[in-house]
Amino acid sequence: MLPRGSGCADVEAREAMKGPPEKILNVSSTSTDWRGLALSNFGLSPFVLDGMLFASVEGFVQGIKFPEGDPRREAAFASSGWPAKNVGDTADRSGAYWGGVCLTYGSPDHHRLIERAIRARIAQSKGLQEALKSTADAVLVHDTGAGAESPTTSLPASVFCRILTEIRSELLVGATR
Repeated sequence: MLPRGSGCADVEAREAMKGPPEKILNVSSTSTDWRGLALSNFGLSPFVLDGMLFASVEGFVQGIKFPEGDPRREAAFASSGWPAKNVGDTADRSGAYWGGVCLTYGSPDHHRLIERAIRARIAQSKGLQEALKSTADAVLVHDTGAGAESPTTSLPASVFCRILTEIRSELLVGATR
């Protein structure tokens, strides 16, 4: 038995109240979990948005950096993973172009457009829906292992994880109806 006032009992009580440690799932092309790989924007995972076919969300994210008519836009839209990212790296990041409109790069409108693409991809794939629902007990993170996030990233990790977490919550609520 611990001596009264030692503080150890308080520490033990606090530890017992914490519960089990949180599970973390890295949604990234570098994930060690197949679900994290599948849900990553990098993967070849065709989807349709506004009547247009895209090879991947990464290709969409990189392609909208270029104005309509720029051949790099179409090259990115038809790509996934590093090839798409490499095309996007040649953009000047002056805006995000969609539907004849130039959105401010990195703005809430830009992020909402990317969210529409992520939502379309998941809505069009029962497998991705089930993979996302199977992460219900995990906190979603996005860590590529590349160090600090670039201040000019199209989709900050916090925004990406919020989007996936919201979609997961919506899918789980729908599953209980």
